[in-house]
Amino acid sequence: MAATTVGRRREKSLIVLADKISKSFGGQVLYSQATLQLNAGERWALVGPNGAGKTTLLRIIMGLESADEGSVSFARGTTIGYLEQETKLAGEKSALKEVIDSATEIRTLGKRLGELEHAISDSNGSEDGLEALLEEYGRVRDRFENAGGYELESRARQILCGLGFPVVDLDKPAREFSGGWQMRIALSKLLLRHPDLLLLDEPTNHLDLESVRWLEGFIAGYDGAVLLVSHDRAFMDACVSHVAALENRRLTTYTGSYSSYLKQREDNLEQLKAKRAAQERDIAHMQVFIDRFRYKPTKAKQVQERIRKVEQIREELVVLPQQSKRVHFRFPEPPRTGDTVVELSGIAKAYDQNLVYEGVDLTFYRGDHVALVGPNGAGKSTLMKLICGSEAPTAGTVELGQNVTRAYYAQHQLETLNPANTVLGEMDGVAAGWTTSEERQLLGAFLFHGDDVEKRVSVLSGGERARLALAKMLVAPDPLLCLDEPTNHLDIGSVDVLEEALKGFAGTIVLISHDEHLVRAVANKVVDIRDGHVTLYDGDYDYYLFKRAELEARSEEAVASPSGSPRAKSTRGKSPEGEATASANSPRRSHPGFAGAEGGPTPSATSNQKGAGRNVKTKEQRRAEAEARNAANARMRNTKRRLKEVESALEPAQRRYKELMDLMADEALYNDAARFDACMNEYTALSKKIPVLEEEWLELTTRLEEGIADD
Repeated sequence: MAATTVGRRREKSLIVLADKISKSFGGQVLYSQATLQLNAGERWALVGPNGAGKTTLLRIIMGLESADEGSVSFARGTTIGYLEQETKLAGEKSALKEVIDSATEIRTLGKRLGELEHAISDSNGSEDGLEALLEEYGRVRDRFENAGGYELESRARQILCGLGFPVVDLDKPAREFSGGWQMRIALSKLLLRHPDLLLLDEPTNHLDLESVRWLEGFIAGYDGAVLLVSHDRAFMDACVSHVAALENRRLTTYTGSYSSYLKQREDNLEQLKAKRAAQERDIAHMQVFIDRFRYKPTKAKQVQERIRKVEQIREELVVLPQQSKRVHFRFPEPPRTGDTVVELSGIAKAYDQNLVYEGVDLTFYRGDHVALVGPNGAGKSTLMKLICGSEAPTAGTVELGQNVTRAYYAQHQLETLNPANTVLGEMDGVAAGWTTSEERQLLGAFLFHGDDVEKRVSVLSGGERARLALAKMLVAPDPLLCLDEPTNHLDIGSVDVLEEALKGFAGTIVLISHDEHLVRAVANKVVDIRDGHVTLYDGDYDYYLFKRAELEARSEEAVASPSGSPRAKSTRGKSPEGEATASANSPRRSHPGFAGAEGGPTPSATSNQKGAGRNVKTKEQRRAEAEARNAANARMRNTKRRLKEVESALEPAQRRYKELMDLMADEALYNDAARFDACMNEYTALSKKIPVLEEEWLELTTRLEEGIADD
């Protein structure tokens, strides 16, 4: 972890300007004349293929590497924070203390505030001296308050818990955490410092899905400038406002999300292709004239004019960007198994009297692609280990179906690699019948290029070993694949290869991933693990999110409604369809002049219409209009019902969220660990729930306004 402070933090529009940066390694040019300006409130994704120099550019901005040409300049007083891909913490400080102590600027301001308070109280009465002290005290106090100095510990706890730390682990020495958890501590330190410029290199690599969604919200509301490198497309879509693309040794900037960048890039490419085609047509047309009349004296002038035009067009000829070759890969067909692949019956798991869950019954079938989701520490990896046989249950049984074998991929289980083999040699051992060219193509998709395939396994980094183990698994897959965070250390192109292969896999997959895009693309079932409960959702990830939001909304409504109130009884006593029908029809039946009421209009209503001299509609017309209105209401019934449910859940959720924010600013809360834990769990749940409800509310109101019928 590297973090640098440049002067004191101040509000500035421009944060940093990297101007006309050029960088080469040996004879390879990474980029030339690259310019990037970051302003306050902008959140940038830095994208490009592996080896394009993304991390190098971050390090140049940080001052950890020098550019061949160009300069990097900062606004006066800019503070900078940099999260590298790997970090190591030492010492005896607890995780909480490590994070709090990182806010050196805030703590320095707090110390100065105390010194000024003592100086003011000890003032000898000199009016000029006292006025100067009071003036400085006001400035320092304002900066201390704006930096969150009075809520430093509560903010540190909030950030750590948002990134998945249980409250009981906050006092555990930081050095005792694994590498992934140490990365979370390093990220927490940066977020607490809240620098003007935040540089993040693969910040989601060691987070689970729920922590990623928390981080998305934090970055989306960040008031400084953010520049991040990530392979997680859903994460970038959720929080970035600009994209800087390193492609073909150039840096091109785009406004919008990552998906917007892809569309803009494709549109730009089509325009370039069209312009290039038009130029080539002009050249070909004039070249025909030149070749035909080159030696005819009467046409000499026209020939020379066309020769000059051809030369001019050739000078201005559009150079199309090089397109990276897309690797398409499909799994070989796994061995045929029975319909039932794995069955868990009465499973319980405990560690040292700490019960993770019990009474778990699950059955996965051939073709199931199952995502395991839930908060950190709930037991996702434990359940995967039980399924793949690397751990035994405390109670219950795990039975494999007929002809089922299983493979387990995890970042820290790479013992199957032989340190003495080369990368290509490892592939040879599993890729029977493959040509060397085919092996190199697959290895290239997982970032092993050129001479990299001749490296010994013993000299590979942890990330390189993980990629090699994953590539080997794709060559000859078992019918049951258990994959724990397979996208770490991959770039977006490699994730695409993996995603395409998994989507077409005919066997069974059990997947844990923080990459929401991958989970959404691959999973056709979701298992939610939280609070000691294991729940199967027989649908894709979007279905799971909808059902979770619906469940939370109903729970919130049940808590908000008094148990004995008529509204509470009505909500529980009627089916959704019955409630919608009643609310739609009862007002109309009470109005005597409404044509759609049962029995048609009353005679008095008809008489009044005639007396008023208006056109009187026939009985058939009135019946047709009534049927049309009833049909329209029937089509929108479910939308109206769901909108009422969302609105009834959203208001108390927003109110409770504000209450929790006020509560967490109270220092007394942190003296009660159980109460704080409960508050943080509720806060985390609401942080995920409210955006889902708000998005659904917007979609439902749009459907009603535009008259879009229910599906």
